[in-house]
Order: sequence, then C-alpha cells, then structure tokens
Amino acid sequence: MERVDCVVIGAGVVGLALARALALRGCEVVVLEAEDRIGTGISSRNSEVIHAGIYYPTGSLKARLCVAGNRSLYAFCAAHGVAHRRCGKLIVATDEAEAGNLAGIQAQALANSVADLQWLEAAEARILEPRLRCTAALLSPSTGIIDSHGLMRALRLEAEAHGAAVVLKSPVLGGQATAAGLEVRVGGAEPMTLLADQVFNAAGLGAQAVARGFEGSTPGSVPDLHLAKGNYYSLSGPAPFSRLVYPVPSHGGLGVHLTLDLGGQARFGPDVEWLDREDYGVDPRRADGFYAAIRTYWPDLAEGALQPAYAGIRPKLHGPGEPAPDFLIQREAAHGVPGLVNLFGIESPGLTACLTLAEEVAR
Repeated sequence: MERVDCVVIGAGVVGLALARALALRGCEVVVLEAEDRIGTGISSRNSEVIHAGIYYPTGSLKARLCVAGNRSLYAFCAAHGVAHRRCGKLIVATDEAEAGNLAGIQAQALANSVADLQWLEAAEARILEPRLRCTAALLSPSTGIIDSHGLMRALRLEAEAHGAAVVLKSPVLGGQATAAGLEVRVGGAEPMTLLADQVFNAAGLGAQAVARGFEGSTPGSVPDLHLAKGNYYSLSGPAPFSRLVYPVPSHGGLGVHLTLDLGGQARFGPDVEWLDREDYGVDPRRADGFYAAIRTYWPDLAEGALQPAYAGIRPKLHGPGEPAPDFLIQREAAHGVPGLVNLFGIESPGLTACLTLAEEVAR
C-alpha cells in the first residue's frame, strides 16, 4: 500500500490550488480526480468573474477570502501568464429606490475592506457606458474576468513542479481511519488503496457523497446538498458594454446581470432552477423572462437577441428562500474521522478565493 502525506479529492480549481499550497509546503501530494480531465465540474461552468468581495457578510469566510483572494489571484495571473482582464463592474440603480440602496452596498463593501468603489451619477455612468440606462451606479474597478481553464492549468503545473501528482479517472470509493493513517479506496481501471496522513475532500458537487463514504463519520455531520442551476444566455452581436453590469441585488440574488468573456462575448444570467439531479440543458424558452429585466438597464436589447449559452450548478447548503450560509471547512471535531477535512458549499466566490481558501485549509 502506497503512503503519501496528503490526498486531495477533486481536481477543480479549489482542489488544484490546495494541492499547490500543500506541495509548496513540502508535502507529498496526490490529487485524485474521477473524470478524465481536470476541472470538468463546477470549475468549467461558471461566469469566470474575479469578484471584489462586495456583498458577503462582514467577517465571513466568503468576504475575507474573496477580498484577499482578489489581490492574490491578480498577482498569480500576472506571474504565471494566465489570461485575465481587470475590466471593472457597474452596479446600477434604475430608479430612486434602488439608488438609495447603493449607499448600503457601498457601506457593506467598506466594511469588507473593499475601499475602491466609486459613486457615479447617471451622467457619469453614461460617459463610461453610453448605452446604459440608470439613475446612479457604483463602479468596482477591481472586478475582472479570467480564463478559468488557464488558471487550472497553471495551478496544476506549479503543483506538479513541486512534486504533486494528479491522477485522473480515479474515483474515490470510500475510506477509513486506521492506526497508521487514513486509507482511501480508489476505483478506476487500476483500483488501489492509498494511505495518507491527511485527506482533503474538495469534490465539489460530489463532496457529500465522498464524505459519506468514509467509515466512522458522526451521524448527521454531512450537510444536505441543494443543487441550484444557473442558466446563461449569450448575446448575438457585439457586447453593448465594456464592463460587467449588475443590477441592484433584490430578493436574495444578484439579478439578471451581464458578464463578458475574454473574447468579448456578452452573456446574461442567471435564471436559477432548483434541481434534484444534475442537468445542464438550457431551455431557449427560459430566456423570455430575461428581456424585461435586462431592458431596465439596457433598453436597446432587441427581441430574439439571446441564445442559450451554458448552465452551471452550485453546491448550495441551503434551499430556496433560506439564508445563504458561509463556506464550510469541516474538520475532525465535526465529523469524527481523524485526518479528514471536508469542503462543503464551495460556490461563488470560490474561483476568486481559491488561493486564499487553499492557504486557509493548508494551515
């Protein structure tokens, strides 16, 4: 039986960032990935936005790790040649009531140590984006976009350069704690068992199933998984704005916002569905509900201009209408399995926070 210091389960952006952080500390690391490529799950189906950390509750892991992660991620991209663009974001109010809410958003950002938000009157916002309709706006200069696949390749390369091994097509079947360490049973074409001092479960949508496969877990310690599917639609023709555009948040969500990719393609979303199983199909008819929302800040949107783009699923720890909890880094005291760390509910801003989240867990 082969022995290693650390096993990381899941080769998405968080798993690879964690493998890198551990390898840089001199640990012998094996990353186990069930699929035949890295980053085929949540990491390949997101808006690729580098968030500033504006909205999250002050003092939460999401707020703290996102704000620090924003800086770390830009630095990492610059040092490793990962394509990205600090394009900025406008949070727009389209009536006086929403304009009043912008002050609260700015105060929340300041409480989270996001000090670069700039208040814009309607005329100032239209100087930046002439096609925009608003009564006021906040400009977030530190919001940007990134090539998430390029990021994952860079994380993998640096982890491997420091001795980590990424093993594909290696689903984890279960495990148990022994006097010698944690045994991890691995399936695939060549089944094996690994013995590790530490196991980090970063399996994304599969994290709950992986956790339940470890014998001796405290009953009830694995939280329920709620699948929240976000549908996105692309715009035919050139993007109307050079920055991301978000409406003032309402009803617990960020509304139908405009994001950009590095090729300049504009996308609108999300339209959230709560599911009981994974489904990545995008129904063209669901776009019908987008037009009115988008036209509140972009009145020139032409009928029929939206086409299905992609769907992503977030691993929520709460159901519809319930308050959103923080990232959950679950250790032995919570689940009873020595050496096992479970990462649950790692959704947005997990991409932005991947480096700082990895450091938090590695410590």
